[in-house]
Amino acid sequence: MGEAPGEARVEASGLQVARVLYEFVDEEATAGSGTTSEELWAGVAESVRTLGPRHRELLAARAAMQGAIDRWHLGRAGSPHDPVAYRAMLESIGYLLPEGDPFSVTTSGVDPEIAHVPGPQLVVPSTNARYALNAANARWGSLYDALYGTDALGEPPSDGPYDPGRGARVVAWARAFLDDVVPLAGGSHADVASYRVAAGGLEAELLDGSRRELRDPSVLVGYRGDPREPSAALLEHHGLGIEIALDRAHPVGAVDRAGVSDVLLEAAVTTIVDFEDSVATVDAADKVAAYRNWLGLMTRELEETVTKGGSTFVRRLAADRVYTARDGSELVRRGRALLLARNVGHLMTTPAVLDASGEEIPEGILDAFVTVLVASHDLRRPVHDRNSPAGSVYVVKPKMHGPEEVALADALFTAVEQVVRLPRDTVKIGIMDEERRTSLNLGECIRAARSRVAFINTGFLDRTGDEIHTSMHAGPMVRKTDMRAERWISAYEDWNVDTGLARGLRGRAQIGKGMWAAPDRMADMLEQKIAHPLAGASCAWVPSPTAATLHATHYHRVDVGARQDALGGSRRASLDDLLSIPLSNARPWSEEERLAEVDNNVQGILGYVVRWIDQGVGCSKVPDVNGVGLMEDRATCRISSQHVANWLLHGVVSEESVRDAFRRMAAVVDAQNSGDPGYAPMGPSYDGCAFRAASDLVFSGVGQPSGYTEPILHSWRARRKAELAGEPEAGAGRAP
Repeated sequence: MGEAPGEARVEASGLQVARVLYEFVDEEATAGSGTTSEELWAGVAESVRTLGPRHRELLAARAAMQGAIDRWHLGRAGSPHDPVAYRAMLESIGYLLPEGDPFSVTTSGVDPEIAHVPGPQLVVPSTNARYALNAANARWGSLYDALYGTDALGEPPSDGPYDPGRGARVVAWARAFLDDVVPLAGGSHADVASYRVAAGGLEAELLDGSRRELRDPSVLVGYRGDPREPSAALLEHHGLGIEIALDRAHPVGAVDRAGVSDVLLEAAVTTIVDFEDSVATVDAADKVAAYRNWLGLMTRELEETVTKGGSTFVRRLAADRVYTARDGSELVRRGRALLLARNVGHLMTTPAVLDASGEEIPEGILDAFVTVLVASHDLRRPVHDRNSPAGSVYVVKPKMHGPEEVALADALFTAVEQVVRLPRDTVKIGIMDEERRTSLNLGECIRAARSRVAFINTGFLDRTGDEIHTSMHAGPMVRKTDMRAERWISAYEDWNVDTGLARGLRGRAQIGKGMWAAPDRMADMLEQKIAHPLAGASCAWVPSPTAATLHATHYHRVDVGARQDALGGSRRASLDDLLSIPLSNARPWSEEERLAEVDNNVQGILGYVVRWIDQGVGCSKVPDVNGVGLMEDRATCRISSQHVANWLLHGVVSEESVRDAFRRMAAVVDAQNSGDPGYAPMGPSYDGCAFRAASDLVFSGVGQPSGYTEPILHSWRARRKAELAGEPEAGAGRAP
């Protein structure tokens, strides 16, 4: 439980630090780091003193700009939207900035996974050790398992005994994939009777007795075992590994013509360990749980006891993979994803640390100091065993509004580097392009941290939430499912890649795309998510290691480097496209359509919020109104709550109908969770913390800063934790 009012704190450099956090830093995080606890807290205190006022100024600037935009729309209510006057207004208030002289980023010291190797990117909550280990170990995944255990083949997976027919379809799909991306000089991988390594290349003997090499012999980079009868052949294509596992004693290999027991793909090249949208960390104890898992990843000591299939084992970080290279030397390929940490944004404060006046400090300051301190352990390890052999720390910074806020993050990381004794620009920044003002001024945002930028990413979920909130008073928005077809969002996706290429990110930074939010719909993902590498993005988010394995096939089918060369940083969209507002100009919706839209949004809000408030689960697969499991986090909740708030504001739906939807959908969510012994139903009283929090997100949605969910969720989660512990209400982070 966190530090409730009146509980003991430890004074450190004028700060009042929750004891559980102070002890973690003093006894665990600083041990062997080269930085003392006293130095760390002195650095935090100095940053609170010098950067804290800038935090407040920039948040006030956000609010002032939003107020000016609201007044502009309100003053023109009932009139057609005037895009020319609108753009002029945005320029006059400093929301839209002039673009400066051309430049290129100067980021250096980045790892190949960031600079050169396109591939899937996982995002995992820092508070779940098991998930974090799985995500870190998802660097390699079984293509056979991913195809067999999902609907990737266009049919649902089977829960029964092994289905040989399904297995045969898996093998056929995998062989066709090999033919597409690493073909033989003649014939098909489907007709191979055996593989061997001969004259430094991979040779296949076909069923007719003929022998064929790979069309491109250089694709073979290594093997295991006797070259005449290898146990594995390692191929490399577009910078990603493909391992053909060979084992005639294996149940699968025993019935395979060539003895192939599996095809393993290099999958999650990078993984973001998340301290933000996918976690529910509202107090010091929560923060320490997250920081401790990050420490375990950096020191390689994290482990988790897992019970699965009736057996219990200890899960640890995967070892590197060792092969024999073509020239006979040892070849080592990384067994783990390169890990990045996503800190919180600038908005929230945390009760874990109070300043000299007894006020909560910015949570982002605490995150920066502790996550970088912890990552410094990695830099003290032997180079070959580091998370970052290049000697960098990667921190993704979300929810920044414009270049001034990026500059604040840059100043914060400089302060942290000085305290932790790291060279300037050791900390690389990932800029989440997920707020409207950042999109419009993306080039200038990159300029503000040009020596640190190692990642930009289109977070279309939060970006949609900010799109709705920014134009809240302009009129009713299109239905949520229609938002993806709007002009602004295609412009946004293109604008991000084009700006990144024009600013020299290729070879120095990732250009990323957002999450596939339907983890059970892998057939759809295989069909649709290839659009991300085709768009020129070097990474894109996936919700699971299995999804990472399947998404990896897209990076073999698309040469991202060639695609980026073809794009060349040209502009495919205009600012006018990006500034278009997704207002509904369609015929009036029917009553049935309006209620269905509200039901869908409210059910998603409740399904997510009830776990967040009652169980502290920050990201979960929530069944929608049709029973389809969708990954929900604060970004998806932001969209749904802002959308209903917008329709309420403009009278598309009534307050009575929305409150009725909350009660009806609460009953649906209760039924969907009836098999969870730890679940507390919201009905029939509908007066618990979770139900009230979900309602607040909608009925107080217009007034929330940028439409964020954090202030309401943190407050109600703290109340719920206090209820469960039978304690006085605990403090919780808040928006200044």
